This record gives sequence, C-alpha cells and structure tokens, in this order.
Amino acid sequence: MRKPLHLGWLVMTLYLIFLLLPIYWLVNMSFKTNVEITNTFSLWPNDPTLRNYTVIFTDPSWYNGYINSITYVVMNTVISIAVALPAAYAFSRYRFLGDKHLFFWLLTNRMAPPAVFALPFFQLYSAFGLIDTHIAVALAHCLFNVPLAVWILEGFMSGVPREIDETAYIDGYSFPRFFVKIFMPLIASGIGVTAFFCFMFSWVELLLARTLTTTAAKPIAAIMTRTVSASGLDWGVLAAAGVLTIIPGALVIWFVRNYIAKGFALGRV
Repeated sequence: MRKPLHLGWLVMTLYLIFLLLPIYWLVNMSFKTNVEITNTFSLWPNDPTLRNYTVIFTDPSWYNGYINSITYVVMNTVISIAVALPAAYAFSRYRFLGDKHLFFWLLTNRMAPPAVFALPFFQLYSAFGLIDTHIAVALAHCLFNVPLAVWILEGFMSGVPREIDETAYIDGYSFPRFFVKIFMPLIASGIGVTAFFCFMFSWVELLLARTLTTTAAKPIAAIMTRTVSASGLDWGVLAAAGVLTIIPGALVIWFVRNYIAKGFALGRV
C-alpha cells in the first residue's frame, strides 16, 4: 500500500520541479553578467552581481514602468469591480426582456482577442487626447475585465438567498446600505476572486498597453521588449525585470489564496 503513496510523492516532486525550474533559472540569470549568461552554463552564478537590479532601480524608464503598470492595473481593477457589482446584482436578482442574450453578449466581448480592438481604441483615444495616459489603458482593459467580473460575481450572488434582501428591506435598510454592509460581506470571496482575475489580466496584457502608450505611461511589459542595444540584448537586466514583474502577481495570489479556493468550490471559477 505504501508504494503508490511514494510514487505519488515522486510525481508531485517532479511536477513542482518542472514548474519552478523556469522561475529559478530566471532568478539565477538575474544575478549573472551578460558574459556569464552567454558564454557559460552554470546552475548558480559564479560571480553574483546586483548590477542588473541596480540598473532597474536607478534608471527612470525602468522603475517608472513598474509604477505605470501598477497604477493602471489598480485603476482597472477598481473600475471593473465597481461597474460589475450592480450589473451582476441585476442579473442575479431580476428577470427582464433579453437578459440572457445580454449576458451572453457581455461574455462575447471577453472572448475576442485584444488585437481586434487595438485600432478602434487608438483612434477613439486619439480624438479625446487620452493617448499615453493611465486611464486609457485602464478603460481599455475594462472591455475584457468587466464581462468576466459580471460572470463571476453573478454566480456568487445567485448563491445568496433572496430572503436576505427582503429581510433587510423590512428592517429599514436602504439599498446602498444593505448592499455595502450586508450583501458585499456575503460575497467577499467572489470579490476577491474577481479582483485576482482582473489584476492578472491587466498586469500581463501587452498589446493594448503598448498601443495606447508612448512614453509617460509606458508599462513595464512594453519596456522589457525594448532592451536591445548596440551590444545586443541585456539578458541580465531583462531577467531582473522579469523577477520583479513576478512579485506583484505572487503577492496578489498570496493575499487572495483563500478566496480563490472558495471560488473554485462555490462560484463560477
């Protein structure tokens, strides 16, 4: 009976090694010089250096890229959840003409690739003078995150009994007070899951972020694609930037890990 157990641990260990090996190699490269990266093969740096991280934290184009990315990602997450909450409540509590068709139409926006909307967004924002601003990228990402947020939140809200709404109204609660103080805490897991998916999509999306920005609001993902110099690719700096790019996503996963687990069990995730 123990052999299958040992085999399971072995498979799990190999699987974890397979998943973590690229991350380890990225961290390993971030502490190497370009000469060592291109000319030698080693499992750890022979002559560790912090020069790659120093470049990122001293070069304004690099650290401003991180600030820009975090700014529009947070803006997008807040806007998406703020818009999706009342919409999801309406879909979960009311029935109206064409509600299912409208719900499906929302999801079709999420199914389309960002490249389809790159040119229309560029022309629209150029007309309104929003090119190279954080709000331009945040609103563009809302086209994809709001349908996803509505879909996830509607699943959580449908699991809340309608009697809670009626009881709150009988007790004299106004709708805003009921929604904030009673209803939102009941779907806290759903809000956490929604925030996670909105954050991750906006954080890794490159095409729209690169198309709608030029210099002032350029995200880190776009800057990482412009590391070519006269001497070639700066592999060490690129690896260090990749390590720092992983950290925000890892922190978000750490803080909402319990909500994600509940979302897989209770919601639409």
